[in-house]
Amino acid sequence: MTALYATSIHSLPLLAKGKVRDTYIIDDDHLLMITTDRLSAFDVVMGEPIPDKGRVLNQMSNFWFEQLDGIVPNHLTGIDPCSVVAPDEVEQVRGRSVVVKRLEPILVEAVVRGYIIGTGWKDYLATGEVCGIALPANLQLAEKLPELLFTPAAKAEVGMHDENISFDDVIERIGAGLASAMRDVSFALYQNASEYAAERGIIIADTKFEFGLDKHGVLHIMDEVLTADSSRYWPADEYQVGISPPSFDKQYVRDYLETLDWDKTPPAPTLPQSVIDATAAKYREAMLRITGQTLKD
Repeated sequence: MTALYATSIHSLPLLAKGKVRDTYIIDDDHLLMITTDRLSAFDVVMGEPIPDKGRVLNQMSNFWFEQLDGIVPNHLTGIDPCSVVAPDEVEQVRGRSVVVKRLEPILVEAVVRGYIIGTGWKDYLATGEVCGIALPANLQLAEKLPELLFTPAAKAEVGMHDENISFDDVIERIGAGLASAMRDVSFALYQNASEYAAERGIIIADTKFEFGLDKHGVLHIMDEVLTADSSRYWPADEYQVGISPPSFDKQYVRDYLETLDWDKTPPAPTLPQSVIDATAAKYREAMLRITGQTLKD
């Protein structure tokens, strides 16, 4: 397995380095988005890469963009990423990159929750609510929610924690029409994906989407979609209410980090090789079980 922690593309101007993705400017209408092998947990980037994670995420996103085509436009262009960089930079982009439309990002993450787990569970135990939304009493850990929840979060800078915000706050930030469109599209994407995954023995407990607008104001889904980074995947045959199900995602790393005396702020603790290897295996298994694909050369 190979690993790419950071890119060094010199033939294109750098636009941004995110927690996982490095983005370069091709021209006024196109960007090169490279998915590295960095891993972010609790909004902190770990110091060690997860080998081939970026290639898995890229392939998984491309699968879902195709699967969900028709619900909302996406950022893909179909242009070969290897054709837009210098010859000596091709290995940095091969299999882990896409050339995308240059959109105006909406700085709100669209989080959809179908089950109560993670920070939502902690919130519920403390307040009886999830992100300000009141829920019935006596829900159990990992229980399916009575209805889907839309719990948006404001995007934070790298190293900072995203902030949960109310739907009313989203309306104030971007307007009622766009906020409602984002919510409705997010529910449609989650429902479609959940039905597809259920046929393959997988539960999608929750996920997050990111959106942008083109120059005509048309809403697009962008960045990544339904990867093991942005979603919580559970095997249906091991699901049980009242316990935290095993996950095919970075929950494995989160669980390890929860055993440490760490305040979830930088610098990140060192990940043992055993955790790195197990996490890499879980990402591959998630892709295989969901898409039926192994990692392409």
